[in-house]
Amino acid sequence: MRTRRAEYSESTRQALVDSAVDLFTKRGYAGTSLDEVVKRARVTKGALYHHFSGKQALFEAAFAQVETQSIESLTAVITGEGDPWEIAVAGLRAYVRKCLDPEYQRIIVHEAPVVMGWERWREAEEHFSFGLLRAAVQLLVDAGEIEDLPVEIMARLLFGALSAGASTIASSSDPKRTGREVERAILRVLEGLRKK
Repeated sequence: MRTRRAEYSESTRQALVDSAVDLFTKRGYAGTSLDEVVKRARVTKGALYHHFSGKQALFEAAFAQVETQSIESLTAVITGEGDPWEIAVAGLRAYVRKCLDPEYQRIIVHEAPVVMGWERWREAEEHFSFGLLRAAVQLLVDAGEIEDLPVEIMARLLFGALSAGASTIASSSDPKRTGREVERAILRVLEGLRKK
């Protein structure tokens, strides 16, 4: 049974992360101060430093929260019942919708490679999303929907395409139109792998 103190500590941490997600989304990493984060979270700076070593650690917690929520919503789509091909297409569409989300665009696509460094960001992206994509590719292979090519290689190539698609959408002056174009292009690649 959790103590009241542990619950308070967790609610304080969550308030800080929620505040950080909101501010990093609106102002970016450089434009957000820790003073603003603690003010919005209604906690002291001491409480912030109790949970996080600094701004970078807080950003990484914000990143993890946004990624976790994204993966949970995508997992719900691709683990549903039904035709494997239709599930994969629904997963692609759900991913493109996620790429239109301002939190995802700003924190995951724009800020994270700079704040975390490209290598650390790619590791984190692989930790959160590569396994899900690999499972989706394996499902399509097992169902006989796509060619029986090496799953790991196909998943890595599609992962690169999806990452590039996310960057293209996030950098576009018309993200919705670009999202439709990215979805159509990646779907065409998948259809090229489909068994006739």
